[in-house]
Amino acid sequence: MYYEKIDLYEHFSLPREGHEGGRLTVYCRERYGDLCEKSRPAMLVLPGGGYEVLSAREEEPVAMRFLAAGFQSFVLEYSVKTAYPVPLIEAAMAMAFIRERADMYGIDPTKVGVVGFSAGGHLAGMLSTLFNDPPVRAALGDRLVRPDAAILSYAVLSTGVNTHGSTASVISGGDETLRAGLSLEKRVTADCPPMFLWHTLEDGCVPVENCLLFAEACRKAGVPFELHIFEKGWHGVSVVSRETEVQEEALAKISHLAIWADLALSWLKTRGFEVRI
Repeated sequence: MYYEKIDLYEHFSLPREGHEGGRLTVYCRERYGDLCEKSRPAMLVLPGGGYEVLSAREEEPVAMRFLAAGFQSFVLEYSVKTAYPVPLIEAAMAMAFIRERADMYGIDPTKVGVVGFSAGGHLAGMLSTLFNDPPVRAALGDRLVRPDAAILSYAVLSTGVNTHGSTASVISGGDETLRAGLSLEKRVTADCPPMFLWHTLEDGCVPVENCLLFAEACRKAGVPFELHIFEKGWHGVSVVSRETEVQEEALAKISHLAIWADLALSWLKTRGFEVRI
């Protein structure tokens, strides 16, 4: 297996300017001599943490879940406590890097998805709606950074009334005009990639309205989407495994949510995201 860490600022010869993120961890299967070459889809993982920290439970465990399903997996350590456009540019760099290395990693460059959780879901949403924003183009030119599909997991998507306050404050830097512009249900267009959305009704951290408002915007714009709202379960459940939930009693209460990954993978397969010979 390929395992390496990439400094994306160094790779793209961009000034770091004190930003601590922009580092990509690669988890990719190698091509073995006695097996025929395969073309694989790829998944970029964006952990949550309110744009203030990065949640470890939404990093490697998620990458391993998609790796086990045949995907080449990548986890982005993006800059936190930093306003737009820095995290978006870093996510765009990650997408450009994956496509640039597609031949090396055996990836189909037309099947590169993104999965984001909570604030990482907002970043995945920005990457899916604001991929042509001027700061992205200024940094990366005409490189293709739009995901081919997006999975938004209990994501902060609105910065209005139904939001997670600190997430909205950090990414906007306290600028109310920018904050309004980063309410992503207002930024959906027909050019956005297909979306898989899931949330829980009981989420006491990020209101379910984030998911519902965004799904409504996708419907109006003609963006294909699949939506799953689970009644029970709290925020931040990741892939719902013993790796991410250490207490047996807690895991039992949310075990029904583990199906989200199977549902997402099934949806991705209908869109051509599968291992090909």
